[in-house]
Amino acid sequence: MATDVLDVIRTKRDGGVLSDEQIRFFVEGYTAGTIADEQAAALCMAILLRDMEAGELATWTRAMIESGERLDLAGVGRPTVDKHSTGGVGDKVSLVLAPLVAACGAAVPQLSGRGLGHTGGTLDKLEAIPGWRAELAVDEVVDQLRDVGAVICAASAALCPADRKLYALRDVTATVEAVPLIASSIMSKKIAEGTGALVLDVKVGSGAFLPDLDRARRLADTMVGLGQAHGVRTVALITDMDAPLGRACGNGLEVDEAVELLRGGGPPDLLEVTLALAREMVALAGLDAGPDPADPAAALDDGRALAVWEAMIRAQGGDLDAGRPMATVHHDVRAPAAGYLRRLDARSVGVAVWRLGAGRSRKEDPVSPTAGAVCLRKPGDRVEAGEPVLTLHADGQDRLDAALAALDGAVEVGDEPPEPRPLVVERIS
Repeated sequence: MATDVLDVIRTKRDGGVLSDEQIRFFVEGYTAGTIADEQAAALCMAILLRDMEAGELATWTRAMIESGERLDLAGVGRPTVDKHSTGGVGDKVSLVLAPLVAACGAAVPQLSGRGLGHTGGTLDKLEAIPGWRAELAVDEVVDQLRDVGAVICAASAALCPADRKLYALRDVTATVEAVPLIASSIMSKKIAEGTGALVLDVKVGSGAFLPDLDRARRLADTMVGLGQAHGVRTVALITDMDAPLGRACGNGLEVDEAVELLRGGGPPDLLEVTLALAREMVALAGLDAGPDPADPAAALDDGRALAVWEAMIRAQGGDLDAGRPMATVHHDVRAPAAGYLRRLDARSVGVAVWRLGAGRSRKEDPVSPTAGAVCLRKPGDRVEAGEPVLTLHADGQDRLDAALAALDGAVEVGDEPPEPRPLVVERIS
């Protein structure tokens, strides 16, 4: 067994292949606290720059799973299926998807995370609801899946503790984009949580961690392979993230838009992506066959999904009747000319929202439930010169300048509308 963490870092820094012993030594040591954050950060950066081979990644993922306990969902009484997104701007799909698929007859154990970089975190969004709890005991998770059908919560401290530490570290060390670290982080948690099936939403475009289609495809292939190897039926959809998804970006604003969709409204792009993922989940759970196949669109239209949402939020202490604070400062970003909105850059909007306070610079930072942005126009819309395209929401004037700097060049207007981009780019199974 290797005993020198510097040797582990040097091996990967110099382009070498980490041995199984080195990987287990590092994961066990970092989990136990005998390896320091700065040493782990150095190894994460080396992996980002040097990559990992398939054998290394398999061992790394296995070590992450074995760093803690595994959840047993055999007693929930429904087929289990989960979904994970690699993160985007305005991506509040999980808030709708978990209750929607539960309304179709599945159990959805969604162990979610907090914001990483310029993208929002599902737990940060839900914590905008007064009283809502992210931290649940294992028996609470199982009981809620049995009674309600859906749960969105933080992974317990006993589940993949190695990932819990590395996830927060990556956010503040510019190593979020490393494909092996993304794949192992997502799949170790999903395998450990005990779900029988998994649908992955791999984002591509300017607002994604992996803007390039080839790298997004590689990540999707890698994760599908890891899932299948561990007995989890896994499918991936590659979806577009060149512009924000929906109109709301920011924690509380996204909760409001998710509820709007559950009530039969909401933006059409958000609806399309949500239903595409829901249909994949229903199929993997085996609920799309037989004399009465589940139909996610019907469950959305007839109010069943909304009822599950309300039950899910209340089960975790959320007060759906309580008023929420609102941002005190609003600022419109206006169209520079008349014509068609050709581009509203998702990454720029995400960085602006992060700077407004919806994201964190350090892993211990709080996030604002009210900060964010609302897209008043989307690419392809006709705009007039000076017309508001984006409204920024902030808790104080002091954050506006940095947010506006992030949006420099993000709004592009031209004489012709842009070529339409498919929202679902590819399916990988």
